[in-house]
Formats: sequence, C-alpha cells, structure tokens
Amino acid sequence: MANVESFDLDHTKVRAPYVRLAGVKTTPRGDSISKYDLRLLQPNQGAIDPAAIHTLEHLLAGYLRDHLQDVVDVSPMGCRTGMYMAVIGTPDEEGVLKAFEAALQDTAAHDRPIPGVSELECGNFRDHDLHAARQHAREALAQGLKVQQTVLLQR
Repeated sequence: MANVESFDLDHTKVRAPYVRLAGVKTTPRGDSISKYDLRLLQPNQGAIDPAAIHTLEHLLAGYLRDHLQDVVDVSPMGCRTGMYMAVIGTPDEEGVLKAFEAALQDTAAHDRPIPGVSELECGNFRDHDLHAARQHAREALAQGLKVQQTVLLQR
C-alpha cells in the first residue's frame, strides 16, 4: 500500500486547535497543490458529531474561500477531529491560519440557513447541526489557533 502522510504523524505530540501543512504535491505541469490539516479537536480526545462536522464542512467550504484564494476542497477527516483543505499553490501557514480563524469567526456567527442543504444539493441533507457547528467554532477560537509543525512517528 502507498504511504499515507497522516499515518506518519505522531497524533500524541500535536496540540489542537491548529493549522498544519500536511503536504505539497507538484502536478506534471509544475503546479503545486498544498494540503492543510485544519484540526479543531485534539486527536483521540474526542470527535465532532457527524451532523456537526457535516455542517462545518458546508460552512467552512464557503467561508474559507471567502478568505483564501484558490481553495480546491475542504473535507472532513474520517476521525472527525478537523478538516483537510486542498489549495492551489503554497500559501504560507500564517496566512492559512488567519483565513481559518476568520472562517471560524464567520461560522460562529452564522445565523442564516446552512448553504447547500436540500435534497438537490446535498447527499445527506437531513444530517446537520448548526448549533453544534457554531459551538465547535467558538471553542476552537477560544482556545487559540496556532501553526503546528509536523511531528513524525519515531519508528
């Protein structure tokens, strides 16, 4: 099996909430695509409820694009402790941190219908929790976001 970057991360050494550059790929044409780990909860200390992380996905997908150019995708982690974000280019981590912070502030203040929540727009449109999503955003902001360096497992 191919190596998976996140399986080399020592999840006991990182401290959420944080932004971490998880990797950069170069396309055959020479373009860079960067993947960021946008962690809200400490790994193995809890998980975001599926309905809440689904709502966070919908909100952060839009709000991160409002604050950062060339966002390709924002997707929840399978462990439900945060999101992965793919971006064209290599924005610096401090810039990504500021964009993530602003997007979380927007999420915490969101008081309108959740975007993309209809049977036509979403594959599981009934499974959302705006209140819990807003609470997770507020908690991450209250703890203070930081840039986290990658800490590799010692094998």
